[in-house]
Amino acid sequence: MTEKEKMLQGMIYDANNDAALITERLECKELIRDYNDLRPKDVEARDALLRRILGDVKGDILIEQPFYCDYGFNISVGKNFFANFNMVVLDEARVVFGDNVFIGPNCGFYTAGHPIDSIERNKGLEFARPIIVGNNVWIGANVTVVPGVTIGDNCVIGAGSVVTKDIPDNTVAVGNPCKVIKSIDK
Repeated sequence: MTEKEKMLQGMIYDANNDAALITERLECKELIRDYNDLRPKDVEARDALLRRILGDVKGDILIEQPFYCDYGFNISVGKNFFANFNMVVLDEARVVFGDNVFIGPNCGFYTAGHPIDSIERNKGLEFARPIIVGNNVWIGANVTVVPGVTIGDNCVIGAGSVVTKDIPDNTVAVGNPCKVIKSIDK
């Protein structure tokens, strides 16, 4: 089994010493560099390059520059997607954004994690867990979403939150760690 196959199956894998994964990350980073260097008014080129970088784009998309990700192919975006400046997606596992998702500046979605055991961690080993963001979600500025989290439909995540556990549909959640503070009537 290749290190990429292990990564995609949520197993411990070696991202730091595997030539194939290093090559894929470098190729993505080249495209990301090209994207971030485009003129803001060059809307068509920005859109085309995002659709080349990301795994699946179902509709209108705007990601303000700069934007960073590791592989790109693991990111899926629904219809009507907007992310403000400085979005970072460590997409070692799938990252799925539903329809009508709006993300504030300086947000990070991190599927990668490292073993607690220092011997394993110091070998450069890691694991990845998917992140799922439902439909009609607004994520405030400076939010961090950690591996394995699902944010349900019709949610609002308050600015500065650190989302460490699943957030149910139709809720407002805030804080560090992020907790539901209010239900949204639908």
